[in-house]
Amino acid sequence: MPSPRTRETALQPGVSPARAKSRAWGRLAELRGPGVPARALDARALAALAANPGCGRRAILDGAGVDKAALAEALGAPAVFGQSQFAFMRGNAFEARVKADGGAELLRLAHTRLDPGAEPPRESRVPDLSAVGPEGRTARTALALREATRAGAWTLLDHPMLALEVAGSPAYLEPDAVVVHPDGSWTVVEIKSFPMLDGSADPAKVGAAARQSAVYVLALEDVAARLDPVPRVRHRVLLVCPKDFSNLPTASAVDVRKQRAVTARQLTRLTRVEDIADALPEGVCFSPELPSEELTAAVEAVPATYAPECLATCELAFHCRARSRAQGAVTALGRSARADLGGLSTVEDVLAAAHGEAGDPDDPAVAALRRAAALRAEALEQAGREAACR
Repeated sequence: MPSPRTRETALQPGVSPARAKSRAWGRLAELRGPGVPARALDARALAALAANPGCGRRAILDGAGVDKAALAEALGAPAVFGQSQFAFMRGNAFEARVKADGGAELLRLAHTRLDPGAEPPRESRVPDLSAVGPEGRTARTALALREATRAGAWTLLDHPMLALEVAGSPAYLEPDAVVVHPDGSWTVVEIKSFPMLDGSADPAKVGAAARQSAVYVLALEDVAARLDPVPRVRHRVLLVCPKDFSNLPTASAVDVRKQRAVTARQLTRLTRVEDIADALPEGVCFSPELPSEELTAAVEAVPATYAPECLATCELAFHCRARSRAQGAVTALGRSARADLGGLSTVEDVLAAAHGEAGDPDDPAVAALRRAAALRAEALEQAGREAACR
């Protein structure tokens, strides 16, 4: 549903939908600051955004292309996570090895792990995907996918460009690779530099890779839906990692159906970026060049939904955590604690309910807190008696 401002503009005589959309994009450019280029969304950011769809702050900052790392630095709460330069170089070297010789080894792994019943790849088909700008690369990728599907042969698309609409804004995504099978089906390939030891990898890292790959699967499905007949996008992705402690590639098929369903549902729940922007006061800007007080006020104008999981996925997590703690919000304790506490939204409310000073006794959360407080008091009393007898 269009935002009020965009809808009002579109209804004005002589204003085309394209012009209305252009004005909406202009509003997002104003949020970044004069002359500040937009930072592109990637699959990792989209996976994190889908994991916390109620955070309007992340939605507007990502949708407007704001550099959250620079913003966090300007707010005095810099992010401390990210890939080291050494890990980045090691990952690039490993990916280059996997794709050497026209991707022959990568296609062999795809055949072995995903499609052993098909004819083995006899030769490497790697179409040229170069084009001008993300829109041009997206169109070139769609054309290459259509041609490879009709050819009915093993084909490797190296760093294709896909587009996915998120909260009313397009996000351009670049998976490591996409493989087209002889039967015309498509598979996402995710290449990671963490090792597979005895055929298995760190479950947490595999889960993060699966969530990221699910975003690519959704984007591929959008491309497939525009073709006739519609190709099948496989929901088992190929995860390629170093074998044991070597630099030799090995692979595993990872089922991302659950991650795909969750990500699709969460992305559809995201408020449109234009709607969030329209609710902001006029003149709000997130440029890191602004004075600290003005920048802090701009960030606080957008509601956030902080959770401890944000520390591993969002550059603004330390700023949001400090604000959440200062307000005594129970979200700082985690989503599970927040869910268990029901309508008690602050630590002060929780303590008051536990001590019998507030809260409805018939509320299960309040009753559980009072029971826990009574058990704690009883345990402390008993411990005091035992200490006195020694």
